[in-house]
Amino acid sequence: MKSKLATITAVGLAALLTLSACGGGAGTKDGANGQVTLKMVESLTNPTRTDTIKKLLAGFEKENPNIKVDLISPPTDSADQKIQQMLQSGKGIDVVEARDITVGSFGANKWLYDMTADLKGWDGWGNLTENAVNYSKQDGKTYYIPYGFYGLSLFYRTDMVKEAGFSKPPVSWNDLLTQSEKLNDPGKNKFGYAFRGGANANSNAVAVIEAYTADQVDKENAFKLSNGKTIFSAPEAQQAMDDYLEIFKKGSPPSSVAWGYPEMVQGFSNGSTAFLLQDPEVIATIKESKSLKAEQWNVAPLLVGPTGKAIQPVATAGWGIAESSKAKPEAVKLIKYLSQGEPATEFSKDNSLVPILKSAAKDPFYSTGPWAAYVTMTENPGTYISAVQPRGVSWWTEWIKKSDGELQRVLTGKMSTSELLASWDSYWTEKMAG
Repeated sequence: MKSKLATITAVGLAALLTLSACGGGAGTKDGANGQVTLKMVESLTNPTRTDTIKKLLAGFEKENPNIKVDLISPPTDSADQKIQQMLQSGKGIDVVEARDITVGSFGANKWLYDMTADLKGWDGWGNLTENAVNYSKQDGKTYYIPYGFYGLSLFYRTDMVKEAGFSKPPVSWNDLLTQSEKLNDPGKNKFGYAFRGGANANSNAVAVIEAYTADQVDKENAFKLSNGKTIFSAPEAQQAMDDYLEIFKKGSPPSSVAWGYPEMVQGFSNGSTAFLLQDPEVIATIKESKSLKAEQWNVAPLLVGPTGKAIQPVATAGWGIAESSKAKPEAVKLIKYLSQGEPATEFSKDNSLVPILKSAAKDPFYSTGPWAAYVTMTENPGTYISAVQPRGVSWWTEWIKKSDGELQRVLTGKMSTSELLASWDSYWTEKMAG
């Protein structure tokens, strides 16, 4: 993952750089009254989410009157880059949103603080799900505690699907191509699929490749086949990318060549596209939309490949601490607060995340409405196969840059799908051998 809307009101670049450059910005202490000010930076910014965080921080400040928390909310598409700049400078940052796709490089560069000793004996561990406990360990260290989990699913416009003459949403990638092509009407600004061609475009391309190779994927490393080769080397991967390119050409807005998360969600909400492949956090965003009624949309399980299976990668993020922070005890206290009870429950519900607390299993919130698709996937693990992508490797950000750039070349006709797959196969073969 990962987030979010283009209309976000957030800290501008100039303001952010000023914050990151200021000398005493992080963990400042007021000698007169003993108050500590923490600088907290989020990555997956959207208005609803930011409001929720501010409300939770107000609760924390009420319980801890000697600690003040300043929330910094950079625009999502550039947030991780800005966070990296701030971590690198060692200024203006205490609590940081670390993601499974950034923790590898942040940790390798020693920018994140290992909270293992601080959390030894913490009674909160017993309230967390097995996944939450497992994913709080990154290479034996605790760089962040997850605040929830993401999982891909298909958002669809029930009204548009019905108008096009289909009785149900796409089940497979091939269904998506068929329905998207039927729905495409450029003259009326109506299209099928909200294609991801911009930031993090590689993620959806990998999803279709994993679906087509699902019978062969190594569950412990979803970029590998059971024979040890990369998923990008499989003949099925070629068919997957060819079909995916057809969806772009025949069923998606031409402008989606540059679409990232904000444009995808906006296209779905305003009715220009009928299908959207995204994480569950979009549920909350769409519910906030004034242009969509509840009966106009729903969520279906992740699309399957030719063998009727899909790979569901586990993705997560959480709150960690900058190694450079001068207020680590206070930062640890904040992270404990956000990882327990009402704050953790409210954050996961408001942001439509798979929760970190065991108690959520008894909550009807997660078994009704748009969430029912996730229950379906959980109850059918043989069809929707859970697997782990190698997001924690130190070169993951390098991979994103490379793969996004090459996919963009394919979409603009400057590279073939076979050339792209050969490049990705070579890259991961070399990395995994090392």
